[in-house]
Amino acid sequence: MKFSSMILAASLALASSAVFAGTCPKHMKAIDAALPNAKISAAQMTDVKKLRADGETFHKAGKHAESMEALGKAEKILGI
Repeated sequence: MKFSSMILAASLALASSAVFAGTCPKHMKAIDAALPNAKISAAQMTDVKKLRADGETFHKAGKHAESMEALGKAEKILGI
């Protein structure tokens, strides 16, 4: 019974990672589109650009939950 629970947990983890993998690029595109017209301070712009870069790095490394966290923070600053 423990073995089947472990397999279920692993399957769910892989499935959720696959879901995030497909959405990371969409969020990066949204951030890129919003940057030119963003009404934010220079410090916030620096933060957004770093978070966006971190999100892409995490995505490429297969760390999609971390990518979505960074990209979500950037989007919050941008108000999107």
